[in-house]
Amino acid sequence: MNKSDLIDAMAADAGITKAAAKKALESFCGNVEGALKKGNRVSLVGFGSWSVSKRSAREGRNPQTGKTIKIAAKNVVKFKAGSELSNSVN
Repeated sequence: MNKSDLIDAMAADAGITKAAAKKALESFCGNVEGALKKGNRVSLVGFGSWSVSKRSAREGRNPQTGKTIKIAAKNVVKFKAGSELSNSVN
């Protein structure tokens, strides 16, 4: 399922227009992104939670040449599925 498929499904389920569903999805994504940028955790009980974790700098290898390279530190987004979501796919 891609973004347009999700918008179509949201519109059909909620009985709203596709434009309204698109606005709602973009608002949700924007608010989750904003909270994560501030370092906050976003949790939807039963569905899952998003958090930001710091990945420290490390050394890696270029698989083509075998040379050692430095990989910079960065923040990564992590998602942990909630129990209801995990149970529904198993």
